[in-house]
Amino acid sequence: MKKQNVIVIDFGSQYTQLIARRVRELNVFSEILPHTISYEEVMKNNPSAIILSGGPASVYEKKSPQIDDEFFSSEIPVLGICYGLQLLVSSFGGSVVNKGHGEYGSALLHIEKNCRLFENLSEDLQVWMSHGDEINELGSEFNVIGKTSNNVIGAIQHKSFPLYGVQFHPEVVHTEAGKNILYNFIFNISKCKSNWTAENFIFDAVNEIRKIVGETEKVITGISGGVDSSVVGMLLHKAIGERSICVFIDHGLLRKNEAEQVMNSLQKGLGLNINKYDNSNLFLNALQGISDPEKKRKIIGREFIRSFEDASVCFKEIKFLAQGTLYPDVIESGGSALGPAVTIKSHHNVGGLPNDMDFKLIEPIRNLFKDEVRAVGKELGLPDFLLNRHPFPGPGLAVRIIGEITSSRISILQEVDDIYINFLHEYGEYDKIWQAFAVLIPIKTVGVMGDARTYENLVSLRAVTSIDGMTADWYEMPYDLLSECSTRIINKVKGVNRVVYDVTSKPPGTIEWE
Repeated sequence: MKKQNVIVIDFGSQYTQLIARRVRELNVFSEILPHTISYEEVMKNNPSAIILSGGPASVYEKKSPQIDDEFFSSEIPVLGICYGLQLLVSSFGGSVVNKGHGEYGSALLHIEKNCRLFENLSEDLQVWMSHGDEINELGSEFNVIGKTSNNVIGAIQHKSFPLYGVQFHPEVVHTEAGKNILYNFIFNISKCKSNWTAENFIFDAVNEIRKIVGETEKVITGISGGVDSSVVGMLLHKAIGERSICVFIDHGLLRKNEAEQVMNSLQKGLGLNINKYDNSNLFLNALQGISDPEKKRKIIGREFIRSFEDASVCFKEIKFLAQGTLYPDVIESGGSALGPAVTIKSHHNVGGLPNDMDFKLIEPIRNLFKDEVRAVGKELGLPDFLLNRHPFPGPGLAVRIIGEITSSRISILQEVDDIYINFLHEYGEYDKIWQAFAVLIPIKTVGVMGDARTYENLVSLRAVTSIDGMTADWYEMPYDLLSECSTRIINKVKGVNRVVYDVTSKPPGTIEWE
C-alpha cells in the first residue's frame, strides 16, 4: 500500500518535529524539509498535504525565511502554524506587526465561522499561544474563522485555495482538541489514509541499516539499559545480527546498582551479547573541577566516543557507531538541522560529540519521540519492564548534580535517588509518572537533628507527566507521600537535611535541571 506523505516545512520552531510526530500519531507518514527547499523538490516527494511550522523570525524582517509562491497556488492543502500563518498573510498582501505585546500560554479561541478545519468541535476552545507578532491587516483573500478573547485573529481560511492558518499551536498537548484539528486537516481536507505504523518504521529502519552497513561491516552499538538504546540494539540485531557489537560503558554516573541491572536485564531479557567496560575513573577525572553544565555535557560526549573508540580496537576496524539519539536531544541541542532553532542545551550524544571521532553515526530512532520509541519497542517484543522505565539521561547523574561532581556527591545522590524511586514503586506512583528523579543542589542549609545543629545538603525531588518530552507538567504528588519520602531521605542519607519538591512545568523550565 502506498503511504501518504505529509510534508512539514521547517522555519526553526522548537516544535517542528512535534508537528510531524502528531501527524504520525494519526498513522500518516510525515517528513520534515527545510524552508530553503524549492517547490519542485517538494513535489518530488508527492505530498498529500503541507504544514508550515512556526519559527523565531518575523515575516516583516528583511532576511526572514520565505518559500516559493507556488506552494500557495496549487491544489495541495496547506496549514500554516504561527509563523506559517503569518507567512500566508504576508504572501497575499496582508501585514503582520509587533504591537509590543504578545500572547503566551493558554488563550480562549472562539470559532467565528464553520469550516472543515474545526468540524465537530465546540465554538470555544482553549489553545496554546506563543507569539509576539500578530496580524494587523488580513487582506482581501482570507476569511477569519477564529479569534481569541483578546480580539487577536487566531485562525484563517483562504477564499479560493485550500489554505488554512492558525496562530496557536495545535501540535502541543496544551491546545484543547489540537489533535482533532490536525485530524480534520489531514483526513477531511487533505484526504489522507492511515497506513503508517510502527511495523512500517521497523521495516524501513532495518532496510536502511543494511543499506548503510553493507554485507560485511561491523557496528559498535552503544547500550545504556534504557528503552532508546535497547530499541536500537534490537533494530541493529534484526538488521545485521552478530555484526552488531553491543558495548555498555559504565561512566560512574549511573544510579545505585544500575550497571549490574543493565547487564542482567539486557543479556537475559533480550538475549543481546553485551561487552561491559568500567571507565568511571576516566570520566570522573575529566569532569574534575567542572561546574558549567554545557562543559559537562561536552566532556561526557567526548569521553563516550573515546571509550567506544578504545573498545572498537578489540574488534579490529569498525567504521560505525549506533546510538539511541532521539529528536528531543537533537532539537534542544540546536534544533533541526533544517532550521534555525536556538540551542537549549547540548546533549552529550549530539552537541557534545567531538569533531574528530573515528566513527560514522547510525541513529535509527533520531526522528522519533519517546512514546514512538516505546511503540516500536513493543512491536519488537521488548519486555514491559524496559518499555515502561523512566527516561534516564546519557550523562547520568552529572546533570542532576548541580555544580562540581565528586565521588562523595555522586554517592549522596545515588542514595537519595534509590530511596525516591523505590518509594514510588512501593506506593504505586511510578507508572503514573513520565519521569522522576532527584537533584543535588550546591547549597547547604541549617537543620536540627536530635539536639544537634546540622549544616548539610539540599536535594530537590522532581516528577513530571508528559507524552513526548517536549512539554511536561509537574506531577501533583500527594502531600502525605511527599512528607514520608522526605522523612526517609533525611533519616537514611548522611549529608542531607532538607528536601524540596520542584513544581515547574516545561516550558518555562526543562525537565532536567541541566
